[in-house]
Order: sequence, then structure tokens, then C-alpha cells
Amino acid sequence: MLKRLFKRNKNNNNGTNGHYRHGNAHLIELRQVVKNYETAAGIFSALKGIDLQVDQGEFVSVVGKSGSGKSTLINMITGIDRPTSGEVLVGDTAVHTLNEGQLARWRGRNIGVIFQFFQLLPTLTVLENVMLPMDFCNIYSPRERVERALHYLDQVEMTDQAHKLPSATSGGQQQRVAIARALANDPPILVADEPTGNLDSKTTEAIFQLFLNLVEQGKTILMVTHDTDLAAEASRIIVVTDGELEVSTEDQLANVAQ
Repeated sequence: MLKRLFKRNKNNNNGTNGHYRHGNAHLIELRQVVKNYETAAGIFSALKGIDLQVDQGEFVSVVGKSGSGKSTLINMITGIDRPTSGEVLVGDTAVHTLNEGQLARWRGRNIGVIFQFFQLLPTLTVLENVMLPMDFCNIYSPRERVERALHYLDQVEMTDQAHKLPSATSGGQQQRVAIARALANDPPILVADEPTGNLDSKTTEAIFQLFLNLVEQGKTILMVTHDTDLAAEASRIIVVTDGELEVSTEDQLANVAQ
């Protein structure tokens, strides 16, 4: 079992003290977001006028068939991709207006991203991978970075693997490291794209329990998943169908599972 609670670091240098202060009514808000891609066959509309609101402390599952637009939706929120039109507001920030440099700094401090295939750097140790977000944002002293990285590795029960390369650990262990890395700067929002897609059922349950614990502490989590049983355990389900949001009925979830 992963440890029950994460203790907040009191010397939080991201200016939020664990809470995302914002002037909007919602922590995350998408207003009439359209995303078009130019293809050889013409214009493809991945998102078609999306309106979405997410409040602090919500655990939202995003489900949909392959190609439905769910990853594009998440990429709008993280700033990995930009809308063709519409607005993406996260707290005080109009994400769609930031340039690439501003986006990188904003994302590093405010959003922790967890990928299906872990995306750990193979030539860095487990400890060094967790330190990366702190190094990138140039926050905390070198000593504090090591202490924080070890703290988060301890919470996911990976301290004894700290000086190993990722290739020397299992898939489930690498995902735990990826979660510790995503938490390194204590971001208010975690975005997980199929975080349990390559894990066994026991590890999946442990990772999901960790997510629930983090939500209890005030984190906001958006999780893309094909696992409808897992999705149903979140506080809210968003179904994406052909670039549009649908009401999450049993029939809709059954269609996703097919």
C-alpha cells in the first residue's frame, strides 16, 4: 500500500501555499474552445466549441473512444497545445495567451503531468528524475531539492530505489516515480493521461488510491482513462464524443468500453 498522506512542505515557493488563488469562479474554465488541425484530407475538428468548468478539489475522469478528442482537451488545459479559437482559463492565467517560454514556466509551477509511458529520462537516476521540475523552475536550494525529492519518493515507497536508473525498476515503480516527479513543485493541478494503462490491477488500485488521497488534500486531478470502472470512481465523469462533451450516462460509458 502507498502511504496514506502526503505532508505539505511549508516552504512552498510557488506562491500558492498549496492553493491556486484565482479571480474566476472556477479553477479551470474552457469557453467555446475549438481546435482544428489541417490534414491532407482537409480541416479536422478535434474540439467543437467546448465549454467546461472544473473546481478546486475535484477528481474528474475524462473518457472517450480513441480519436474522440479527450487528449486534445487535456492538452488545452496544460498548454501543450493551443486552441484555434476560444479561451482557456486556469486560475488567474489565460493560458491561451502565453508564449512558449511563459507556458513552460507556468506549467512547471502549476501543473503536474503524469504520462502513460512514464517519460522518465533513462540516463538520470530515480532521484534525479524527481528533482527535474525543481531544477527546471530554479526553485529551492540544491539541498532542499534533494530533501524534497526524497520526501516524495518516500511517500510512494520508492526511497530504496532512489539511486537506480529507471530501467532497473518495474513499470509500476516507474509510474510511482512519475507521480513523485509530478508532485515535486507541489502544483495545485495534476493531469494524468492513461496513468494506469500499462499497470497490473493491484498497482492500478494503489495508484488510484493515491489519487484519492491527494484530492482529499485539495489537489485537483483530471485523469484520461479507457477504464470505465476506474472512471466511475472519480467525483465526475466527462465523456468526449467526436470533439464534443456528452452527458455521462450508462449508455455513453458502455459505448466507450466497446
